[in-house]
Amino acid sequence: MSNSSLNLHAELLTCYFLSCFTEEKLGQAEKTELDAHLENLLSKAECTKLWTEKIMKQTEVLLQPNPNARIEEFVYEKLDRKAPSRMNNPELLGQYMIDAGNEFGPGTAYGNALIKCGETQKRIGTADRELIQTSAINFLTPLRNFIEGDYKTIAKERKLLQNKRLDLDAAKTRLKKAKVAEARAASEQEVRITQSEFDRQAEITRLLLEGISSTHAHHLRCLNDFVEAQMTYYAQCYQYMLDLQKQLGSFPSTFLSNNNQSSSTPVQSVSTPSVLASASASLPSVSNSIVTSGISELRSSSGSRKARVLYDYDAANSSELSLLADEVITVYSIPGMDSDWLMGERGNQKGKVPITYLELLN
Repeated sequence: MSNSSLNLHAELLTCYFLSCFTEEKLGQAEKTELDAHLENLLSKAECTKLWTEKIMKQTEVLLQPNPNARIEEFVYEKLDRKAPSRMNNPELLGQYMIDAGNEFGPGTAYGNALIKCGETQKRIGTADRELIQTSAINFLTPLRNFIEGDYKTIAKERKLLQNKRLDLDAAKTRLKKAKVAEARAASEQEVRITQSEFDRQAEITRLLLEGISSTHAHHLRCLNDFVEAQMTYYAQCYQYMLDLQKQLGSFPSTFLSNNNQSSSTPVQSVSTPSVLASASASLPSVSNSIVTSGISELRSSSGSRKARVLYDYDAANSSELSLLADEVITVYSIPGMDSDWLMGERGNQKGKVPITYLELLN
């Protein structure tokens, strides 16, 4: 068949279906109604498709806020090629901080702090990559498979059902108009055939639509996986920042504020032991409970214990004792002392030490 014949055939079919549809709208032809159950299934499928698309697109925006990066990933995915690996924002910030710290000098307070912050930002960047990868596999891919796979099949069968319905309605109309007995018999035969084809297509469509409930159950499991991935990510980020806060300790009192304060006013500590203690308390663990109970026993007994230092700590004033990570010191409590501090001794040196920097030894 030539291209011109194919085009003519397509145009005739289009005109035929438009004619049937127009006659229904004008009330000149009988319209076969779908049963209520099938109508409800069609509505549920359409609703599922609409909200799945919205959730999928917004999740993509959440995981990758940069629209240009999303477009690039989409293009590479369509080309079936791997997108080039680039630093994400936390990793890039972390690298800048590390480079700046090395430039200013790792031995300086600011340089050392920048390097520690940069390393933490890069860890957060790695966790961010893991979140995106896990979410793409366990959450976004199943949603996209439904839109591009299952729902396309449903839409195709639904369109066939609509065509079969129009065929049936047209056959019923011709039967009503048939006057001659021979023409009426032919029309009745046509109605039986089109009715059978319509019923068969309605059953196929119904079976596909009833699978939407299974789709909801599958997407629920995917949603749980997405929530778990987010929980892991945020827990990692919190722990990284908590560790960083402990490593930074307090700025020396010689550091001054830029907020038009007197030069004799020290900058407020970036990380006070009380803040660290409350933050640590929000992440309960076996070691935390042991430390808490050990310190309580130490205060009640008025004795002394050995303790291992967890992080470096620079004394803010002469009443405090500077600490080095992994060293072992003697600690004890004195009456009226702040609950976040203990007295520490190293040889002839003594001074207050923050309890969040210590691990009591047996």
